[in-house]
Amino acid sequence: MKTALICGISGQDGAYLAQLLLSKGYTVCGTSRDAQMSTFQNLARLGIRDQVKTCSMALNDFRSVLQVINKVQPDEIYNLAGQTSVGLSFELPVETMESITLGTLNLLEAIRFIGAPIKLYNAGSSECFGDTGKMPATETTPFRPRSPYAVAKAAAFWQVANYREAYHLFTCSGILFNHESPLRPQRFVTQKIVATACEIANGKSAKLYLGNTSIQRDWGWSPEYVDAMYRMLQQEQPDDFVIATGQTHSLADFVAEVFTYLGLNWQDHVEIDQSLYRPTDIAISCGDATKAKQFLGWQAQSVMKNIAHLMVDAKCR
Repeated sequence: MKTALICGISGQDGAYLAQLLLSKGYTVCGTSRDAQMSTFQNLARLGIRDQVKTCSMALNDFRSVLQVINKVQPDEIYNLAGQTSVGLSFELPVETMESITLGTLNLLEAIRFIGAPIKLYNAGSSECFGDTGKMPATETTPFRPRSPYAVAKAAAFWQVANYREAYHLFTCSGILFNHESPLRPQRFVTQKIVATACEIANGKSAKLYLGNTSIQRDWGWSPEYVDAMYRMLQQEQPDDFVIATGQTHSLADFVAEVFTYLGLNWQDHVEIDQSLYRPTDIAISCGDATKAKQFLGWQAQSVMKNIAHLMVDAKCR
């Protein structure tokens, strides 16, 4: 029986990953900054709260990280923690940088210090690529980050690669493109769209305020993406992988799909708010997961239309 330590288990991916690993017979331990105060709401929603051990860990404190790893003695560590909002990173650049880069570095150093054969998965991000244009990004596409969040994720990616090469640790990063689910917090635009559309469909007078709806994203389904994370740590050799659907759609397309599914015309209910525009944004983001299909046997099954419908069904049906 393997033991997995999930840093950031409170989030969308952490909860789905815990569910997956439990189904495979793992002992699962998850961390939060304050496990005694955290509700672990997503674990409860999936009906697995009682099956997961939890403990407090401050990723920016090396001693805290070392103590938890020594206590749990995991075979695998999944680093999903840190500030996760691109938009919020413009307001909290220092916290974003520290929570992502320092947190990742502390995990790497702790594994190196302990000397045990622990495998580490690091949550990378498609935001590192910046604007992909007409060519979907692969593992060899250069990074051009356009937000404090993306800069931090890029730094963490290279930290992981460096420790893999310098110290021969089993460390890898999944460069995940956008992926959604009903467990998304409402500060994320897709959940904001779904929640507001459901309110309107239920007769509440509401307007949906959005920023730039022309941006294009490669949207996937979170439960499928955590399966890719698991597969990366089951390989004989560590490597980095792009995880994506290979399809891109505009935010306006996503909005239209949600409202149409509810029998509504989105243009009657949406207003553009210039204050919601980011200082810099990515026009087009699309990934090529050919390598993941070849080496991991992984391929996305859900595309934007299915995802929009699943999120609406979970929210208001």
